[in-house]
Amino acid sequence: MDIFLRPATSADVPEIVAMLADDALGAGREDPSELGPYHAAFARFAEDPNQRLLVAEENGEVVGSLQLAILFGLSRQGASRALIEAVRVRSDRRGAGVGSWLVREAVELARREGCALVQLTSDASRADAHRFYERLGFRATHVGFKLAL
Repeated sequence: MDIFLRPATSADVPEIVAMLADDALGAGREDPSELGPYHAAFARFAEDPNQRLLVAEENGEVVGSLQLAILFGLSRQGASRALIEAVRVRSDRRGAGVGSWLVREAVELARREGCALVQLTSDASRADAHRFYERLGFRATHVGFKLAL
């Protein structure tokens, strides 16, 4: 694969949003026709050095994306951890190894940042994604809860 990881730019927002909306769950919660809220969220990324919106680029095209957040805490003797969110691969590139490559790159970036662990959440209905993360070495060691506000 001729692919590399880079920070997203505001010009990437439409492509990232299209990937977020391109599945059963995303179709019900994303609105690619109204990009204003997404650009506002992107601007917040630029202000926080511990938040990264990253894209996988292949042959000049965005083929994947994820968010990597560095979290600081007191537990684990003050260890930092990385949180991976919103992993997406363009539908025509799924199954080609892009997702595995993207997550492995994010894990290495977290390691270079001194994180003691990497965590992520995945919607309970995404059985295929769960198998994908397990193949990459992640383990379902905790139960997660969310509260919509």
